[in-house]
Amino acid sequence: MAYSYSFLPHDSFDDNDFKNFPILDDHVIGAIWLPTLHDGAGDFKRLKKNPSLSELSDSSSFIPRNSSAASLSSSGPQIRDRIKSYSQLYLEAEALDGPGGEGAEGNADEMKLVQQLISCAEAVACRDRAHASLLLSDLRARALVFGSAFQRVASCFVQGLADRLAMVQPLGAVGYPTLPKMNIMDAASEKKEEALRLVYDICPYIQFGHFVANSAILEAFEGERLVHVVDLGMTLGLPHGHQWRNLIHSLAKRPGAPPARLRVTAVGLSRDKFIAIGEELEARAAEAGVEFEFSVVHSNLESLKPEDVKVEVGEVVVVNTILQLHCVVKESRGALNSVLQIVHELAPKVMVVVEQDSSHNGPFFLGRFMEALHYYSAIFDSLDAVLPKYDTRRAKMEQFYFAEEIKNIVSCEGPARVERHERVDQWRRRMSRAGFQPVPLKIAAQAKQWLSSINAGEGYTTVEEKGCVVLGWKSKPIIAASCWKC
Repeated sequence: MAYSYSFLPHDSFDDNDFKNFPILDDHVIGAIWLPTLHDGAGDFKRLKKNPSLSELSDSSSFIPRNSSAASLSSSGPQIRDRIKSYSQLYLEAEALDGPGGEGAEGNADEMKLVQQLISCAEAVACRDRAHASLLLSDLRARALVFGSAFQRVASCFVQGLADRLAMVQPLGAVGYPTLPKMNIMDAASEKKEEALRLVYDICPYIQFGHFVANSAILEAFEGERLVHVVDLGMTLGLPHGHQWRNLIHSLAKRPGAPPARLRVTAVGLSRDKFIAIGEELEARAAEAGVEFEFSVVHSNLESLKPEDVKVEVGEVVVVNTILQLHCVVKESRGALNSVLQIVHELAPKVMVVVEQDSSHNGPFFLGRFMEALHYYSAIFDSLDAVLPKYDTRRAKMEQFYFAEEIKNIVSCEGPARVERHERVDQWRRRMSRAGFQPVPLKIAAQAKQWLSSINAGEGYTTVEEKGCVVLGWKSKPIIAASCWKC
């Protein structure tokens, strides 16, 4: 039986695991990483820790060399112990499939690739250019863009490590290299736009966010005549306004009569794209017999002002944000708090938040790196389950959508790092501090039925977690939806 790897023993690292190690260039060395193996049925097997190391002749090649003395003088033993533990785990994985089998060979290669990635990340964090460059050269040969699911995700992390190494500053330098400030709300290249459309069509993640959000919005609009949606980011500018097309259809078919008027306000910097979406929605609303108005607020979230959003007397307002709010989570809480304060002043009946459910905003580089490796390995595994190796659609999604997120997490710091995904528990704390109260979402059963209806395939899971609904792949959380009121 072939197994796939779940690289962390828990869903996320605790930053306390890193705080006792020396910090250099946002660097720490984490606790021992104990992978688990699971089969296609979702059964998990914990690996043991005591096989012999003698069978792995080249394990020492993955131990960081010539790293900064300040870092390795105290952390070197932990690094070597951790690398050795990977060798042990590789041998145990090989034993599970039997000697000489195809699965054993694949697991061996992937475990070596894991070891080398972690060693390279540590060398980059220690600013060891020479060793990191050697490791990157070997990794480029191993991490194939059209290889196995893990080789493909590894290739994206290799790109991110290479970019980070290129920006490494000398020891003692202060601040971050000058980088162009990124804003995910801006219009992307044609390739990125095509990749976003493919992710929407093929993967259930964004569609899941739309389904849960619309379910909460329809409940908030029940019996209301004047309804107003404020959409922060318009789902990254996804063409055609899929979410609001579905909402218009549902409002037109609701018991009684549709609302007297539906207004949608799009907030973001892609004015021309939003206007095109608005025109399509107006035509769709006219066909459905729903009175519809569309407006655009040309502003990023950090520059948004309360007076930018026009709310009319008697309107019931909801605020919708899909994969957007994490972009204003910075080292300080100011930017996010400002956005949430503006939302609070709009007095929405509900605010729906859909975000990646993973910890990619920790203070330490290696912690973020390993959490991201775990998270995106699950996503690439899900793509492997539905698309063949040489499918160009798969390559476009991996290289022009998910790889862009990975590279931002791995290579960027300061204002340039905008992919600051956080776990749903952290969002609960942030929203509560901003004066919002949770509105439990009791639609896990409907979400499972929805997954079946779109033929998403086996492997996806939906669970309710403290009032939130989480979509995962083989029990690894991917996307979480939550609902809030003032």
